[in-house]
Amino acid sequence: MRSQEWFGRTGKDGFIYRAWMKNQGFPHHEFEGKPVIGICNTWSELTPCNAHFRELAEAVKRGVWEAGGFPLEFPVMSLGECQIKPTAMLFRNLASMDVEESIRGNSIDGVILLCGCDKTTPSLVMGACSVDIPTMVVSGGPMLAGRFQGRKIGTSDLWRFAEDYKMGKMSQAEFIAAEASMARSQGHCAVMGTASTMAAMVESLGLSLPDNATIPAADSRRKVLAHMSGVRAVELVREGLTPSKLLTRKAFENAIMINAALGGSTNFILHLMAIAGRLGASTPGTLGDDVELTLDDFDRLSAQIPLLANLQPSGEHFVEDLFYAGGLPALIRELLPHLNADALTVNGKTLGENCAEARCYDPDVIATLEKPFKPNSGIAVLRGNLCPNGAVIKPSAATPELMQHTGRAVVFEDIDDYKKRIDDPELAAGTYPLDASCVLVLKNVGPRGYPGMPEVGNMTLPAKILAQGVHDMVRISDGRMSGTGFGTVVLHVSPESAVGGNLAFVQNGDLITLDVPGRSLHLHVSDEELALRLSHFKPLDLGYTRGYVNMFIHHVMQAHEGADFDFLRGSSGSVVKRDSH
Repeated sequence: MRSQEWFGRTGKDGFIYRAWMKNQGFPHHEFEGKPVIGICNTWSELTPCNAHFRELAEAVKRGVWEAGGFPLEFPVMSLGECQIKPTAMLFRNLASMDVEESIRGNSIDGVILLCGCDKTTPSLVMGACSVDIPTMVVSGGPMLAGRFQGRKIGTSDLWRFAEDYKMGKMSQAEFIAAEASMARSQGHCAVMGTASTMAAMVESLGLSLPDNATIPAADSRRKVLAHMSGVRAVELVREGLTPSKLLTRKAFENAIMINAALGGSTNFILHLMAIAGRLGASTPGTLGDDVELTLDDFDRLSAQIPLLANLQPSGEHFVEDLFYAGGLPALIRELLPHLNADALTVNGKTLGENCAEARCYDPDVIATLEKPFKPNSGIAVLRGNLCPNGAVIKPSAATPELMQHTGRAVVFEDIDDYKKRIDDPELAAGTYPLDASCVLVLKNVGPRGYPGMPEVGNMTLPAKILAQGVHDMVRISDGRMSGTGFGTVVLHVSPESAVGGNLAFVQNGDLITLDVPGRSLHLHVSDEELALRLSHFKPLDLGYTRGYVNMFIHHVMQAHEGADFDFLRGSSGSVVKRDSH
């Protein structure tokens, strides 16, 4: 086993690798050929969604010990979505590098990734794929639905509360009471936001045991799943089953279609693209032929899938309700006619075998293909002169009447400009007064422009529009939207404005047409006029001259490529040829 390159050595080298480990009370026989299972832990009190991971890690250890393995827990950078500034996405790639080098450089035969909060899942999976030793994921689970004024609430309600508070319909005391009522248990967001989307992604890819995505964090069965994952991780090492053997083209296609049926977050695209980019050849910039994804794959594969899950933000229920209704296996079983049922998963069974006995216990939560919850699902990819490399929108969370719309642009040059002017009563679309038909355009919030591509795309509407009882407008940006958000929001415009994409040249009053059925986003400005505007373009100077952020700006790829670093494409494997002494 790989760990024996450390612990199986004789003489001075073996002495050094074992002796200091023994100060933790491990007897010598633990080092004699047992599979070493690393427990990659993103526990942090600054990442509240993952704050229960110490307990979860202990459950994993029990399973590893039971199966004859040797568990060793280690920390990696943890990204708390609601705490870290300027955005957790800025540090996803950094965390992935931490994970990759921690796994590669240590005496680990297999690894279990403990992740929950939005960016912790993709960063850990990206890093593990780059090393490609046997890997399993244990998610933290969703929190229980909140309770406020006699009804259930979740993170998606935050956007509604914010509008009511802004318009004086909700007092400060009520706002604080709602705040205390929403996150009432351990776990990540209770809706199908990015965290739950990521948990569903790893289960759909075959990297976790069935039901990993939906068991509530507070449910004792979450610890049972962690225990059984520890058992299975030891078996994985003995079988030599690595991510590259599981993450085939079929697995990625399954994940895209299941995400569509769930109404998962648009962030799914960025993270799945980045994970795919870490597989294949060891030469940076090269992908394996069997896993290479393009933005069009998401549109093509999602287009045939209706929305089956009645979950917020596209519906009304919560992820714990999905678990009680049969969990992800029940939804997958309904979707099997569209899926690659023969795709292998981490428990050694196929996706089809894992859900063969699954049942739906609540058709209001999990609908059928014959009678879906909504006909539109997934993620629509738009093309046009405003987004030559693509942009995305989530139809299931949009207003149907706005899916084909032409309006005059109201332009904000950056997030500070937006915050300064959004409630200005004189806000206008060029020489025209602002009205609900206008299109809000936010620039310089892409991967490089912010930097880090924050979740500000679902801009709160102008106060004077909200006062009219209007709750949605077409919004366009090169940024992201929280997976808990909703609305007719066009995101991930590529190329971004900071690198000279046409979004940079939109001016107040320009006409923009959004045509989701036609998959088009068009700026009604001639090529000649765009070329003239381009001639006056000056890149932003964000003022970063050192450190990680400077490296990020110079190496991050565009949204349609997953926003990973250009030098991290491909995998580097697990071999370390030199000793430290």
